[in-house]
Amino acid sequence: MSLSATAEAPNFTQRYIASTIHQTVEQVLSDLQSTDSGLSGGEAARRLAEVGPNALRTHKASPWLVLGRQLRSPILILLIVTAGLSLFLGDATNSIVIAVILLVSVGLGFSNEFRAERAAEALHSRVTHTVVVLRDGTACQIDVVNLVPGDVVRLVLGAIIPADIRLLDAKNLLCDESILTGESLPVDKGPAPVVGAVALGEMSCCLFMGTVVQTGSCTGVVVATGGRAEFGKIALGLGERQPQTEFQLGLKRFSFLLLQVAVVLTTLIFVANLLLGRPLLDSLLFSLAIAVGITPQLLPAVVSTCLAAGTRALAKRKVLVKRLVCIEDLGDMDVLVTDKTGTLTEGHISFTSALPVRSEVSKAELFALGLISTEADYSHGPVTTVGANPLDAALWAASEAHDFVAASEKRLDIIPFDHQRRMTSVLVTDAIGRQQIITKGSPEDVLALCLDIPEHAQRRLDEQYDGGARVIAVASRPVVGMSAIDADERGLTLDGFLVFLDRAKANAKESLEEFAALGITVKIATGDNAKVAEKVCRDLGLVSGGTLTGVQIDDLSDPELGAAVTKTSIFARVSPEQKARIIKELRQQGSAVGFLGDGVNDALALHHADVGISVESATDVAKDAADIVLMDKDLGVLAEGVREGRRIFANTIKYVLMGTSSNFGNMFSAATASVVLSFLPMLPGQILLNNLLYDTGQLAIPGDRVDKEQLQAPSHWDIAFIRRFMLLFGPISSLFDFATFGLMLFVFNAAPGEFRAGWFIESIATQTLIIFAIRTRRVPFLRSRPSAGLLWASLGVVAVGIYLPLSPVGAVLGFDLLPVPFFLALLAMTVVYLVLVEFAKGWFFSRPVQRARTVRRRGPAHHVHRRAARFSVPDPLGSP
Repeated sequence: MSLSATAEAPNFTQRYIASTIHQTVEQVLSDLQSTDSGLSGGEAARRLAEVGPNALRTHKASPWLVLGRQLRSPILILLIVTAGLSLFLGDATNSIVIAVILLVSVGLGFSNEFRAERAAEALHSRVTHTVVVLRDGTACQIDVVNLVPGDVVRLVLGAIIPADIRLLDAKNLLCDESILTGESLPVDKGPAPVVGAVALGEMSCCLFMGTVVQTGSCTGVVVATGGRAEFGKIALGLGERQPQTEFQLGLKRFSFLLLQVAVVLTTLIFVANLLLGRPLLDSLLFSLAIAVGITPQLLPAVVSTCLAAGTRALAKRKVLVKRLVCIEDLGDMDVLVTDKTGTLTEGHISFTSALPVRSEVSKAELFALGLISTEADYSHGPVTTVGANPLDAALWAASEAHDFVAASEKRLDIIPFDHQRRMTSVLVTDAIGRQQIITKGSPEDVLALCLDIPEHAQRRLDEQYDGGARVIAVASRPVVGMSAIDADERGLTLDGFLVFLDRAKANAKESLEEFAALGITVKIATGDNAKVAEKVCRDLGLVSGGTLTGVQIDDLSDPELGAAVTKTSIFARVSPEQKARIIKELRQQGSAVGFLGDGVNDALALHHADVGISVESATDVAKDAADIVLMDKDLGVLAEGVREGRRIFANTIKYVLMGTSSNFGNMFSAATASVVLSFLPMLPGQILLNNLLYDTGQLAIPGDRVDKEQLQAPSHWDIAFIRRFMLLFGPISSLFDFATFGLMLFVFNAAPGEFRAGWFIESIATQTLIIFAIRTRRVPFLRSRPSAGLLWASLGVVAVGIYLPLSPVGAVLGFDLLPVPFFLALLAMTVVYLVLVEFAKGWFFSRPVQRARTVRRRGPAHHVHRRAARFSVPDPLGSP
């Protein structure tokens, strides 16, 4: 139906879902100027221009926002103002030096962080989330951000509701609305209007953006999109920018702690210098330079560079991450729940044999019954198995299928396979009019509907299970004068079993060993029989902690299941809802859970996991639900992705540990010396230059090598650990600073310019070279080699730090030339310093408190951010 814009056209920007709950389907469609066959393409485009995209986030890389983050520090702003005031009062040289250093520092941080944001923008632009919508009466897939009010959409099991929708029709529909209402139980939905005033969770005729279809399917009309949706209001309340990772938020909190330390230290130094009679501006500039020096200014750039480099490295390893936060999630994972098909097995299911259990049924007849009861349409020409389940496809691919005469059977009705019944039933009639019901499905469920089961049937079934084969049972019953299957799946006669084979992958055992080395527990959740799953796991050497079936899971309360899931290794004959429940209980126990799935029945579990993982060949619903997509369904590929996530964390934490120990130690030394000495131990510009050189060298950290033991378990942000590290290694740094002070004053009788040059060089050397000790828990160089990039960057910074005081610009910077013996003493002190740090490092990491595992707990805001990320556009959002 083509609709044109008129003066009476509704204002879609003001429409909300609550206005439709008392209306009939016809009234809602009329108010939205739509029909049950949807909008025309032209009308949808007009409404998109009027309403705007169905978006809650923008992934546009904004240079102004990045620059704003660089300049956000109040201490930095105050330093710029003070330097300007100093220039106004006549101290031009010092002010210009400070201004140039600040400009280079801010520019360096801006360029690296903006480049990383551009990489993140490109990543988001590669990922689309689609929905099936009716346009011009035809079903098609569009990006969810292009939905408009009046669009008619179709949704199936596992789909995330893309907007606020009024139901037009529904079949067995249950929705998980916990992200919106906090209610863990699914809600029954239907198109009938609601009577009276009701709360959000009782609007049974409406579907809400961000919630999930738990069972069934439906068709509905879009009422509200973007920020006008109920979930959209909550998500936009948390901001429209893509959320930072948990690690980045931890760094922000720690930077704030350092800022508090800096403010206290700055104030004390400033007051002390004034009491000592030093000039006001000099005292203020020095105090502010100390504050800037203690804060790791390039920390956001280092983190962003690490994450951006990680996305590129993962892409080379055939791992596509949808958002930067996914990299951290992948590294955090300590439990992986996966189906066995295609991960532990080849995923190429082949039919091997038909096993009749009644003498009057031949193998060929049993096989024919299996073909007839598939969901494939064999009434019109060649049979296509596109989209068919693997077992049905294997039947039609078998050589025996070539002899099947499709015209001999006519299908009158079908009850498709679903994960509650686990079987398919068809009503068929043959060429002479005889009717029968044929049911095919899991043996446990089909046998429960059969009468007079032969004694040897169960023995034959057990033999196949013990051999690791996949088996489906076929049963039938003759009927007369029926046109539809109602409640007639009863009183069946078991005809026999169809046997399939799915061989174990050649590299599956090696992949499981890789996960064990990474400290990740692998658990199997499968719809297959328990004995089959156990046989596959035994063959691959996966030590089983026990098996739970779907029936047993239903009999357990949440606390009982929570206690069981940590020990159990195999979950067999589980439904999509049970998979999701297993994931939720594992997360409740404090595990960071990844789920690998590729089918429609996996979508719920993918949504509930900390990190949902799918594959390129997966169903659209599964890929849409996943956070990470593997180009190959291979556990080895996934293991490499986990290593990369942990490598990124390890490299970032190196910078944090360096900055918090050496920065803190050096600034504490400067503060103490400024009170004890009759002159400033280092000029403000020299402190800032020192900090700039040090930070520049550390930009090579993202490409550094990481020791194997740092990849063996997930690492979480632990501010207490970093504080302990700072309080041990900071004073060691200060100790050698004080030794330098003594050397300069009592051995070389240094003037202020020489003193500053000597401490500047010693500070750069020790502060930069310490990275080689901090980057590893092993003996550096001998048992752990740094990357070439980090090695040359660090040595280059030290070389520049030594050269500057000796160069022609040294006098401009306030340095005097140093005697040659100083450099020999410096070499000796640096060696002693690094040796002492090695001893301290060994003692520090041997303490039990350092080995205690930290557990990450995530709040509701994280899940809102994660769900909202799919509604993202590369442009700033307008007002809803």
